[in-house]
Amino acid sequence: MSLESHLAELKRKHGELERELDDAMLHPSVDELDIAQLKRRKLAIKDEMEKLKTGRTRH
Repeated sequence: MSLESHLAELKRKHGELERELDDAMLHPSVDELDIAQLKRRKLAIKDEMEKLKTGRTRH
């Protein structure tokens, strides 16, 4: 998988998690732990994207 396609896949997953998180926050019945887990997963993907971007610009 090329770097560009990997970044595109990460962006897609990040967007999906953002939509899922937005939906979860609209429903008061959703557990706060579930929301926290979604936020952590979203942040981990964002961190991975940043690492790939900065690594790409250094080479």
